[in-house]
Amino acid sequence: MRTFGVEEELLIVDPETGVPLALADALLSSRRLPADDAPENPRALPAKEDKTADDDWTGLSAELKLEQIETQTRPCLEFAELLPRIRAGRRLADQAALRNGARVAALATSPFGSASHTTPDARYARMLERFGLTAQEQLTCGFHVHTYIESPDEGVAVLDRIRDKLAVLTALSANSPFWNGMPTGFESYRTQAWNRWPTSGPSGIYGTYSAYRRVVTRLLDSGVMLDEGMLYFDARLSRKQPTVEVRVADVCLRAEDAALIGVLVRGLVESASREWRGGVEPAPVPTVLLRMATWQASSSGLGGDLLDFGTFRPAPAVDVVRSLVDYLAPVLAEQGELSFARQGVEDIFARGTGSTEQRRVRDSALEKSGPDDGGMGAVVAHAVGVTMRGTSGLAEADEAPELLRVRQP
Repeated sequence: MRTFGVEEELLIVDPETGVPLALADALLSSRRLPADDAPENPRALPAKEDKTADDDWTGLSAELKLEQIETQTRPCLEFAELLPRIRAGRRLADQAALRNGARVAALATSPFGSASHTTPDARYARMLERFGLTAQEQLTCGFHVHTYIESPDEGVAVLDRIRDKLAVLTALSANSPFWNGMPTGFESYRTQAWNRWPTSGPSGIYGTYSAYRRVVTRLLDSGVMLDEGMLYFDARLSRKQPTVEVRVADVCLRAEDAALIGVLVRGLVESASREWRGGVEPAPVPTVLLRMATWQASSSGLGGDLLDFGTFRPAPAVDVVRSLVDYLAPVLAEQGELSFARQGVEDIFARGTGSTEQRRVRDSALEKSGPDDGGMGAVVAHAVGVTMRGTSGLAEADEAPELLRVRQP
């Protein structure tokens, strides 16, 4: 079984109002991370490429904006290990936030409109100068899955063979219906905001690792992007570790949904590798059609049609998601995760995505009291509780909202 690990970007929020707070530096300076031995498995991947020594194997790090914090898990071998690691990362981030009078929420965009603040860093300053409003407004929280690969050649073969299926994960993880205090009409507006970067979105078929490197070199030579770290493709090879990184998902409101996305991504990587080794060519889907599939997934989530990854014609979203699980079934069954994956997607169908849940909370708040903040405060308070569900010593989402608005002791 391939090791896999995830990165989650979480929003730092005011526990009273729900407005984002620019406190990432304070959280990182006050963190106290538990010691943990590195795994002995030689197929293990570091949880973060620029991991520092005191991060051990569960860590926190800064991101582009001071209103967000990133968690990283250690490498895992199975869902039963990954889910507790995701919850541990959320707990670490929230404990650091509590020490600074804040909380964290797994929201892919902030429901409130407010100015964001770029992390003090020379590279980020250059990005802000070069990309203007795109960088200035880029307060979005994604979810990235790293999966081990044996070689760069295998990695490129995987990229070529998963590209047509990644939009399904965007729909399944949709958790960003609001932007600047307004409903957007999208299930994953983070996808829309993120895809303003010039190197974001789906990529073409490479065929070989040398071809992949030629594309990267030409992009760098164009002078448009600052460095290779700005290769924001839907999926890419890690620059420093033997992994494929899939980057299409919103951060998930629920930790169990995040673990599900991780399991599906690892299944995609293993299935694609087997196809490559078996001589199966990648589906020659035009990149422009993949962009269309991504847009549709961002727009409708699971509430309407998606583009079927086999035909690229409209089909009910639930059917497309179930088809993806069926496609992955041989690998998932071998790894003992098929029943979990099937149940996980059915659970999301039954209760809705994070976007569905956010809108439901807002509508309920508006019906009850018509708050001045348009119900967005209730959305954030609920999100804080759901984010922390399953972690020890913190409030559950089904408790009263007042219990979620915990000030620093």
